[in-house]
Amino acid sequence: MRGHRAGVKTGIMPNLLEVKNLKKYYPVERGVFKETAGYVKALDGVSFTIGEKETLGLVGESGCGKTTCGRLVANLLKPTSGEVLFDEEDIFDLRGKQLKSFRKNAQIVFQDPYSSLNPRQKIFNIVAEPIKIHGLYPAKEIKNRVEELLKLVGLSPELAKGYPHQLSGGQRQRIGLARALALNPRLIVADEPISSLDISIQAQIINLMLDLQDKYSLSYLFISHDLGIVKHVAHRVAVMYLGKIVELADTDTLYAKPLHPYTKMLLDSVPKIKTKVTPPTVEKPATETLAGRQNEGCAFYSRCPRSISRCKEMDPLLEPKGEKHYACCWNPE
Repeated sequence: MRGHRAGVKTGIMPNLLEVKNLKKYYPVERGVFKETAGYVKALDGVSFTIGEKETLGLVGESGCGKTTCGRLVANLLKPTSGEVLFDEEDIFDLRGKQLKSFRKNAQIVFQDPYSSLNPRQKIFNIVAEPIKIHGLYPAKEIKNRVEELLKLVGLSPELAKGYPHQLSGGQRQRIGLARALALNPRLIVADEPISSLDISIQAQIINLMLDLQDKYSLSYLFISHDLGIVKHVAHRVAVMYLGKIVELADTDTLYAKPLHPYTKMLLDSVPKIKTKVTPPTVEKPATETLAGRQNEGCAFYSRCPRSISRCKEMDPLLEPKGEKHYACCWNPE
C-alpha cells in the first residue's frame, strides 16, 4: 500500500462540499397507539467541509452514525435539520434537473459489494444503467464506455457478460467503483468500501481509489472504522462518537497529537508491534448508546479517564484547539 497522503495542501483548493449542523433523529415509538417516547439521535449537529481533490476520513465505532452521515451527504436520506451544500447549493432543496445533475456529480460505493449489485443483471447492464439514465453517450458508444470503465478498475471486459455471483468480493467492489465512475462524478462517498474484503485485496482497492483520485481529481468522503487504513488515505480525519464529531484535524496532526480521549482510545486500539505492553487509555466500560444517550453533558463522560465535573453538566462544542485542529472536550490533553 502507498504511503499516506496527509502532506497534500488541501487548504489551497475551494470547498466542494459543506455540511452544516446536520441532524437526523429517528422517533422511538411505544404502545398500541405508537406514541413517540423519545428519539434516537443518529446525527446530532455534524459539521465539516470537503475540498476539491480532498479525502476526508470519517471514523468511529460501529453505530456512531457514520453510514447515516454518508447517506445524507449522498442525498439518499432526508435530514431532521441542517444543510449539505454542494457547490454552495443545498442538496435537499434540489428538484428535477438540478437533482439529476447532483446525482451525476455525487456517487456512493457501498460496504457490501454483493448486496449493492443486482444479482439478476449482468455486469454490463449494472455499469451501463446510469449511463443510459443520464444520456451521457449515444447508444452505439455505451458498449465501448463500459469496457473502458472495466479496464479502468483493473477488470477484463469479458466479465461484462457475467453476473455478480460469479465474481470474487474484490471484483464485485471494482464493479461498484466502475458504476460510480460511469457518470464522471466529482465526489464519491465510500462507505466502508474494503471492510468485507480480504487483507490482500484491501490494499489493491485502496491503491486503485488513490490512482483514480489523482487521475480524475475526485473528492472522497471515506467512511471507516479502521484507523490504520484511514491514515494512508485521508488528508483530514473527523472522529465521530454517538452522532457527533468529537475531533477534526489533518491526518498528521491527529495521529501525532490526538486531543480528545476517545480519539486516543481509538488510536491505542490499532494493532502495533511493540516490545513493551502498555495499558489501554480508557478502562471504563461503555454505558451510552445512540438510543440511551444522556440529555446533558458530554456523551463520553462515563468512559473518559480525564472527566471533570463540568463534563457531566454541559456538552462541549467542537472548537479550535490549535491551527486547524478542532476538539469537542472540556479537558483536552
